[in-house]
Amino acid sequence: MIVNVRGFLAMLTAVAATTVVGLPDAVAATVLPLNDLGSGSYLGFQGGLYPAGRNTMPDTHRTAGVTRALRVRPLDSAGTPSAGGRYVLLSIGMSNTTQEFCSADTGGPCAPYSFIGQAAADPQVNHDKLVIVDGAAGGQTAGTWDAPTDANYDRVRDTRLAPLGLTERQVQIAWVKVANAQPSVSLPAANADAYQLVTQQGNILRALRKRYPNLQQVFFSSRIYGGYATTSLNPEPYAYETGFGVKWVIQAQVTQMSGGGIDPRAGNLDYNGTAPWAAWGPYLWADGLQPRSDGLTWQRSDFGTDGTHPAMSGRQKVASMLLRFFKTSPHTACWFTVGGTCG
Repeated sequence: MIVNVRGFLAMLTAVAATTVVGLPDAVAATVLPLNDLGSGSYLGFQGGLYPAGRNTMPDTHRTAGVTRALRVRPLDSAGTPSAGGRYVLLSIGMSNTTQEFCSADTGGPCAPYSFIGQAAADPQVNHDKLVIVDGAAGGQTAGTWDAPTDANYDRVRDTRLAPLGLTERQVQIAWVKVANAQPSVSLPAANADAYQLVTQQGNILRALRKRYPNLQQVFFSSRIYGGYATTSLNPEPYAYETGFGVKWVIQAQVTQMSGGGIDPRAGNLDYNGTAPWAAWGPYLWADGLQPRSDGLTWQRSDFGTDGTHPAMSGRQKVASMLLRFFKTSPHTACWFTVGGTCG
C-alpha cells in the first residue's frame, strides 16, 4: 500500500490545530467557525457573530449603522461638507492587514490582487469621492493603536494621508484587523489573550474617535486560519480566538446602547459621542481544508513559509471577501459603490 506521508502529516496537523484546547484527546471536539457555530458553544462560549448566537445584528444596531452610512459624505480638508471633497476608508492593523489591503511590499503601488488593487479595477466602486488608504503596517499589533497618542496615528497622518492631500477629518470609515504577537493564554482562562483583545479594541475605537472626529463606521475582522503556523507568532487556537475578541467588543457596544451598561473590559462605547459605531466586516477564519458552510477553506499554499502570513493567494482571498462585503453590505453600498443604496 502506498502512503502519502506528507498529506497524512498535514491532515494530522490540521486536525490537531482545530480541537478544543484543554480537553482530553478522547473528548476533543472540532472547532467550528463562529458563523457556523451559531447558538452552539466553544469551551462554553456561545458562537455566532452577534448576540444570541446569530450572524445578523440586532435591529436597533442595524438601523444605527444605516444612519451612519448615510452620513458619509464628501468633506474638504477642514471637515466641512463640500461637493468637491472626499471621504476616506482607512485600514488599521498589522502585517497581515496591510498585505491583504494593499500588498505594497516594495513600497510601490498596491498589488492588483490586493483589496485596493481589486477595488481600483472595479467600475462599480465609487472612484470619484471615495479614497481608500492603507494605514496598516508590519509589526503594528493591537497595543500600538490603542491610544490616540500612539505614533501610528502620526505616521498615518504624515505619510499616508498628507501625500494624497487628505486630512484626518476626511477619514469616515475604518477596517480594523489587529492581534497580538506571541499570545500565551487561551480561553477559557480569565486572563486569556482574547479578553486582552477586547480591552485593546475598545481602546482603539475610542482612539479612532479622537483622531478622526468625522469617523462614522468601523468594521472589524479577526485573524485568518493559524493551523499551519510554524512559529509562535500567532498560531491556533489564538488565531481562532481573536474572533471572540471581536465578537465581544461589538457585543459590548450593542449591550451598552440597549441599556445594559458599560462592559468592564471594553469600556464606554457609546456611539453617540465616545466611539464610532462598530460591526463585523468579513469573518475570515475557516478550519483549514474543512469547508465552511459558504465553502471557504485555507490551504497551506495560501500562506508563506511561516504558515502565518498570507501568500499571494491568501491575500487575494481576503481582498475578494473585503471587496464583496463593501459592495453588498446594506451599511456600505451607498458610499462604496456608484448608485448603491443602504438600508
